[in-house]
Amino acid sequence: MQSIILGMIGLFIGTLVILFGGGGAAIYLGILTGLFNLSAASASSTSLVTALPSLIIGAGSYYRQGKINTKIGNQMLLAAIPAVVLGALTAPVIPTNFYKWLIEIILILLGINMLIQKNNHSTTIYRQPHARLKASLFGILGGLMVGVAGMSGGAVILAGLFLLGLKDFQATATSTYVLTFMTITGALFHIAGGQVDWAAGLPLMFGALVGAVIAPKLAQLLAKTKVTAYIKPVTGILLILLGTKSLF
Repeated sequence: MQSIILGMIGLFIGTLVILFGGGGAAIYLGILTGLFNLSAASASSTSLVTALPSLIIGAGSYYRQGKINTKIGNQMLLAAIPAVVLGALTAPVIPTNFYKWLIEIILILLGINMLIQKNNHSTTIYRQPHARLKASLFGILGGLMVGVAGMSGGAVILAGLFLLGLKDFQATATSTYVLTFMTITGALFHIAGGQVDWAAGLPLMFGALVGAVIAPKLAQLLAKTKVTAYIKPVTGILLILLGTKSLF
C-alpha cells in the first residue's frame, strides 16, 4: 500500500514540476521527512535520485518541441555545475540555519521581483545589461541549493529565467534542461554517500516518470490558452510563500 501511495504522489508531483519547470526534489524532501519519517540526510539523497529520471524525460520532450533556450541554459550550467560540486563538498561545515535563512530571503526577493517586473520578450534577453552575469549568479545559487541541501534549485532557476526575459513554457522548458544536469551532478555525490532509500525512492520515481511523459504534452495544450499569462505571477507568489514559511 505504501508503494502505491508513493507512486501516486510521484505521478502528481512529476506532472506538476515538469509542467512548471521545477525539479521537485524539495517537495519529495518534505514528503519523505514529514510523511515517511526518513532522516534528513537519507531524504535529501533520495529526493535528488527520485527527481532525476523524470527530469531527463521532461527535458528530452521539451527539446524535441524546440522550447529550450540552450544558450542561456548553458550559461547557467557553466556556473551551476561547479557550485553543485562545491556545495556537496562543503555541506558538512555550513551552518544549516544560516544557509536556510539566506535561501528563504533570496526566494522572497526573487518572488517580489517577478511580481513587479514588466513582461519582456525573449528576443531582448541578450540586450539586457549584464545578462550573462545574472544568468551565472542564478546558476550558482541554484547549484548551491542542490549541493548543500539536496534540493533541485528549480525555484531559483525558473525565477532567474523569467527575470532574464524568457516567457511562459520556454522558461519552464529551459529550467527543466538546466535542472537535469544539476541534478545528475548532485545525485552522483549523494549516491556515493550511500544514503538513498531505494524502497521509498523507486515508487516515487516510477510515478514521476509517468508524470514527466504527460507534462510536456499538457504544456502544448496549455500554451494555446490564457493559462500562460498566469505562470509568472503565480510563480512569484509561490516563491514568496516558500520564503516566508520558515521565517515566521
